[in-house]
Amino acid sequence: MYEYLDGTLVQKSGTRLVVEVHGVGYELSTPLGARYEARARVWTHLVVREDAHLLYGFPDREARELFRLLLTVRGVGPTSALAVMSGLASDELLDAVVRADHATLMKVKGIGRKTAEQIVLDLRDKAAKARGSLTPGGAASAVSPAAQADEDALAALASIGYGEKEARKAVEQARKALGPGAGLEELLRSALAST
Repeated sequence: MYEYLDGTLVQKSGTRLVVEVHGVGYELSTPLGARYEARARVWTHLVVREDAHLLYGFPDREARELFRLLLTVRGVGPTSALAVMSGLASDELLDAVVRADHATLMKVKGIGRKTAEQIVLDLRDKAAKARGSLTPGGAASAVSPAAQADEDALAALASIGYGEKEARKAVEQARKALGPGAGLEELLRSALAST
């Protein structure tokens, strides 16, 4: 819904950030240690719950995509994803996932062995691709449109009751049949038709 907010940094404390845009102050949760200028562009992710609409903010698009990648892990919600990003630098996180280094992941407060294993299981291939395209600054490059469409299709299928394995298999088959140029709508139609 919101791609980014471009405004004045009013307050930054720990993992809380307030950005004023045209007289409206937006409160965002952000990774610990994320740096912002006084005039900031904050890349956002909106989470809608029954009792609240929560905004999460990131200093660049790459950090937001890494957050979204973590949200695809079964059992990892926004709070856990933010904790992981606060506890590990992007390149350190991706490296730990690729090497299946559960101990590094478990150094993050709130991440136990089971969650660490799930992160490795769900993200190993994606992390290898992201790590291979690290920018000199150490952040993962933005997710490709095809990869983003695949993730969106998985989320859509999960939201209508598909199991993770079933959804992943359907999306992979659809992507293989349609090729890398297929968008989300095409991908979903094909995935639904194949199940």
